[in-house]
Amino acid sequence: MDHPGAADFVPPTRSLTVLADAVRGCRGCDLYRDADQAVFGAGPRSARIMLVGEQPGDREDRAGQPFVGPAGRLLDKALDAASVDRTQVYVTNAVKHFKFTERGKRRIHQKPSRTEVVACRPWLLAELAAVAPDTLVLMGATAAQSLLGNDFRLTAHRREVLALPDAEVLALPDAEMPSLPDAPAPDVVVTIHPSAVLRGPDDSRAEAFDSLVEDLRFAAGLRTGT
Repeated sequence: MDHPGAADFVPPTRSLTVLADAVRGCRGCDLYRDADQAVFGAGPRSARIMLVGEQPGDREDRAGQPFVGPAGRLLDKALDAASVDRTQVYVTNAVKHFKFTERGKRRIHQKPSRTEVVACRPWLLAELAAVAPDTLVLMGATAAQSLLGNDFRLTAHRREVLALPDAEVLALPDAEMPSLPDAPAPDVVVTIHPSAVLRGPDDSRAEAFDSLVEDLRFAAGLRTGT
């Protein structure tokens, strides 16, 4: 079945409360059919750092909150190690519904397609417009490519200060690009997704975790000069 993408479901507002309520009725792609619910972002609108992952997982889908499962607990640990106050960070995902395949009683994560990522992008852009963070941290390839283009390679640009491309680069219709507030564009930083640490070999997990911490510390210091 063809879907219009999320643009038709995103209300013209910068209220996170209104957006979070509206996302529950999104039918911009087929993922809503199997997921328990849409999972919107969480955190203060005044957050100076915004973290974006791929999609909610099984725990997040059931709870309706982002980053509350194993990857979320590891992210909390990494933020603490980087001296970043988790309560002052806004966290969300590029895709708002959980995509999975069933294996017995388990629901196994499946990577969202490019079509699904693009369909959901208006929600992410609306969150970005509402929060207007100083620093945007894109965690994992899906999150990075959702805003930096499908050819973007995360590993080549870690601990670099990047910028969001123009709407034309992302081939966005005007209707999909909410107007941003009168604030400087965010610094953009890319890093691995916390789940990549969990999935990695045991003998390299500590190194991967430390590299995530360093990326988060780098992002947190951009506008503070530390």
